[in-house]
Amino acid sequence: MSLVQFGEKEGKMQKIYICFPEGKTKALTMSYDDGRTQDERLIDIFNQYGIKGTFNLNYGIMQHDNMRIPAERVKELYSGHEVATHTLTHPTIERCPLSETAYEILEDRKGLEMLTGGIVRGHAYPNGSYNKEIKQLFQQLGIAYGRVVEAKPDFALPSDPMEWHPTCHHNASNLMELAEYFANFQKRQYLKLMYVWGHSYEFDQAHNWEVIETFCRYIGGRNDIWYATNIEIIDYMEAAKNLRFTADNTAVYNPSAQSVWIQTNDKGTVEIEGGKISNLHRL
Repeated sequence: MSLVQFGEKEGKMQKIYICFPEGKTKALTMSYDDGRTQDERLIDIFNQYGIKGTFNLNYGIMQHDNMRIPAERVKELYSGHEVATHTLTHPTIERCPLSETAYEILEDRKGLEMLTGGIVRGHAYPNGSYNKEIKQLFQQLGIAYGRVVEAKPDFALPSDPMEWHPTCHHNASNLMELAEYFANFQKRQYLKLMYVWGHSYEFDQAHNWEVIETFCRYIGGRNDIWYATNIEIIDYMEAAKNLRFTADNTAVYNPSAQSVWIQTNDKGTVEIEGGKISNLHRL
């Protein structure tokens, strides 16, 4: 868990820890690029096991590529998951002028928002291409996070959301070893995140759909894991960061619309409702 603050209460140190929703301390998220037709099968697997994914789409390509999910299917197919940007036409953006990069991200956002009826704020860098200037630009254009391709198997939340490293690709030779470590991890003083990424068409190319089916069957449906999209994790942790505690940790104000869960050393898991001041003495 993430330690927020501690104070002195009735002669004892009052520790306050941030939890994931419902007091959970582990989260799983998935991220798949390009919006190929194989997303249909992948989403069926995710839905079967209660797993949520973020799907990074190129609005400009789906219009004329029959290997992509057609525009009219996007809203229904990805319902319950997240649609995120992957640029309009999938260029290697680090080699492009920033003006072109801005066009690529804004037009992709506009198109995907038109299809979904929602606000699209996530991103996966096409070809893993990005730099400091691109990260700053995307933030200015309404992007809340950017997923890169370099994996870091540390199960950590992103220190820089605009350079969000996944735990592993689904083709990692140790995928199930990582999944077992994550599933069996029980130390509640830490927040742990497992983040798997890939392309759904890779399962057809490698004839190995059993890889993702086995993984999802094993890791899905667990009561101690929060199954979330990328943007849900970003928004929740932002709400948690915005909690306002009294100096002695006896009360907390949540200015966000969504609830945040905390754990205290004497009250256990507590839901801090959005828009309210919670007196931790009286809960």
